[in-house]
This record gives sequence, structure tokens and C-alpha cells, in this order.
Amino acid sequence: MSATLPPCPVNRDALMAYLDACGIESKTIDHPPLFTVDDSQKLRGNIEGGHTKNLFLKDKKGNFFLLTAQEDTVVNLKTLHKLLGGASRFSFGNAERMEEFLGVTPGAVTAFGIINDRQGAVKFAIDQRLLDHEKINCHPMTNDATTTLLCSDLLSFARACGHDPQIVDLSIDPNSSAAHD
Repeated sequence: MSATLPPCPVNRDALMAYLDACGIESKTIDHPPLFTVDDSQKLRGNIEGGHTKNLFLKDKKGNFFLLTAQEDTVVNLKTLHKLLGGASRFSFGNAERMEEFLGVTPGAVTAFGIINDRQGAVKFAIDQRLLDHEKINCHPMTNDATTTLLCSDLLSFARACGHDPQIVDLSIDPNSSAAHD
């Protein structure tokens, strides 16, 4: 990936142009706005690959995180800090910070949002189970479309945007002895 990052805030068109410039193949399908995983499951049709849910989080130390998880993953905010190492207890980040750092609004949170975080204010973490899929699906900065790309390309995209993704196994119970081995 050697393409120059587009100016912020990056919108859907700029994102698609950047993916093309990087040689990342993707397919985008337009659909009615989706605000929840449940909406997505009902309306998406037969889009192949891993489907995501994205959480914009803030810990008690004031650090921000974008967590991209398999859509059916249960995320326990009370114990997530144990899996992300170094973080403290989480709550949801507010809409103003989400728009400032990621360039998206509630309901449109996406892994692609890290393209707008040039200052590195947000740590990016991705669920290990998503990496089991060849392809992954993300909103392209808006929730009225779904973009499918190779999972390896999403990881390359994140690194090109200055975010080395932290791979986290959200299936582990952080309170079990296996989590501390």
C-alpha cells in the first residue's frame, strides 16, 4: 500500500478511491440504512463473508478504542479491558468524539473509520473470529451500503492508516485460568 491518504474527513467516495488506488478489490452493495446487527441480518441478503459489529469505546483513563467484532460476538464491557491489556474499564464513546476521530456518526461505525484518525487517538482491535473468514464486510463510512473485501486487505488497510490492529480473542473468558496462561 503506497497510495497517499486522502484529506480528512474521508467520506465514502474518498474511501472507495483510496481502496482502488491501493489495489484493494472490493464490492459495495447499497441498501437501506442499517442501524443494528439485527437490521443487517434482516436486510442484507446473501452477502458473503464475515459480518461485523463495531463499538467505539472509551476507557476510564480517557483512551479511545474501535473494536470490530464478529456480528454475533457477545462483548462484555466489564471484562473487555482484561483482553485488551493496559486498558481500564470501558464505556461507549460519545458521538462528538466518534465523529471527530473516525468521521462517522452513531449507526455507521466501521473499521474503515480509522482512516480519519491521523493522530492515533484511537486504538484499533479486531476479533480473532473475523480473521477466520476470507472476506469481511464493513460499512463504507455510511450505513446505507456494505463493502466486502479480503480480510487480509482490511488488516493491510489498517496498517496503511497508521493503526496496527490488535487481534483479540473475544471468545476467551478473561476471568478463567486459561486466559492467564
